[in-house]
Amino acid sequence: MTDTARIVIVDDDRAIRWVLERALAQPDLEVQSFDRADTALDDILRHPPDVLLTDIRMPGLDGLELLARIRESNPDMPVIVMTAHSDLDSAVASYQGGAFEYLPKPFDVDDALALVRRAVAHARERRAPAAVPEGLSAEIIGEAPAMQEVFRAIGRLSQSHITVLINGESGTGKERVAQALHQHSPRRANPFIALNMAAIPKDLMESELFGHEKGAFTGATAQRRGRFEQADGGTLFLDEIGDMPPDTQTRLLRVLADGEFYRVGGHTPVRVDVRIIAATHQNLERLVGEGRFREDLFHRLNVIRVHLPRLAERREDIPRLAQHFLAEAAKELATETKVLTKDAEEHLTRLPWPGNVRQLENTCRWLTVMASGREVLVDDLPPELRDVEGTEAASGDWRSAFREWADRALAAGHTHLLEEAVPDFERILIETALKHTGGRKGEAAELLGWGRNTLTRKVKVLLPALAED
Repeated sequence: MTDTARIVIVDDDRAIRWVLERALAQPDLEVQSFDRADTALDDILRHPPDVLLTDIRMPGLDGLELLARIRESNPDMPVIVMTAHSDLDSAVASYQGGAFEYLPKPFDVDDALALVRRAVAHARERRAPAAVPEGLSAEIIGEAPAMQEVFRAIGRLSQSHITVLINGESGTGKERVAQALHQHSPRRANPFIALNMAAIPKDLMESELFGHEKGAFTGATAQRRGRFEQADGGTLFLDEIGDMPPDTQTRLLRVLADGEFYRVGGHTPVRVDVRIIAATHQNLERLVGEGRFREDLFHRLNVIRVHLPRLAERREDIPRLAQHFLAEAAKELATETKVLTKDAEEHLTRLPWPGNVRQLENTCRWLTVMASGREVLVDDLPPELRDVEGTEAASGDWRSAFREWADRALAAGHTHLLEEAVPDFERILIETALKHTGGRKGEAAELLGWGRNTLTRKVKVLLPALAED
């Protein structure tokens, strides 16, 4: 049986107290209300509730002062701050004071009830021992078959100095793989230098790569070592190599062939021992065919190729990746580590993730700042990620998503997939058709290509709550 949660309401507006008392009159909630904060404070300190809802502007002790006093003695108590004066200053002051959530008036009573239930769940979660994710790699996480191939490649190359070309969509983690290749190589004690070709203006690219002599051009007030010299003895990672201009491609090819170069404006050759790891999200073969990338440079770089899969092709890794990124974000922001609920975790695994691992990492950082409780619910996700159906539809072929679901289910050892999938498939179609017809079953049956009796029979089995309509 669920324990009863005690809720305290503090508001000088009698009507608000009455509305909230009625809305929160639930079997598992016990509600007590006060019209003054100073009176409530004594009771709260003696008998701390699970959740406190307080107005901001009240005679005597106001809501923000009450919040501050409560935080001193009971910092884990969720406090929901209400105010009719919904302005930025009030919201900021509430959150800075440690409020669990900010509820502007007028509010929908169902939203208020849902928020209180979230706060109760948060309070109970805080009292439970925190689950610390274990076994998270500091480098790359991946149990999916495609990522295991990447790991095998890193292992096979661990004693090699050979040139590697990494290809994969933006955000798949190409630099992390390059760092892993370096860290597991004989050059690990020497520098790892990264340079993104797409981020460097073309007229500065040669100076960035090869350095320049004093006076080589306007603004060159001193000699500067380029990235090749900085990486001497180590690894130079050239990201987005497909954006390198033709002149620089020619110079790079000469360096790879001879192991030496000239600084911009220089006349003395500089010799270096550098391993090149290049990466691109582009199709270099196509760029070669279009005359935009030197074929001889392509073959020089394409000695060993490592392909990184899209995040949508390795969905089984999403829960562990999210745990890892939530833990990293909490450490970076000096706050508690958020934990995904099962529903939120499953929701994340169904998203298309066009921005790949980088998008997931940024989402986890956003959640660490913006999610109210320690447990992350689906409703805590950024708005653009909440509508999984809309996002998947926008991503293209639903059949591909269905195929991926079947692959994951079979890989996880599920059996009798038709018994699980067909009822859900029919239920979704029925609900969607009824939505489009405003609940008119005859029209919905026609949209689905069924007879009225067939739809009625299906509704009885799959949607019994609608059977009496």
